Amino acid sequence: MHWVYWVKLYDNKFQAGCLAKRMEEDWWIYGYECPQEVEVFRSPKGRFGVRYLL
Repeated sequence: MHWVYWVKLYDNKFQAGCLAKRMEEDWWIYGYECPQEVEVFRSPKGRFGVRYLL
């Protein structure tokens, strides 16, 4: 399994955390398979992103 990275980076951890929580709990509403693991990470330039395992 490989990490899948969300295409957008966010300026603060709160924004990325909101997306991560939504991915964990609400994806089934849209017909997507819920990811096994979701993680917020910090890029080398200091912005925050979300990555997940399917």
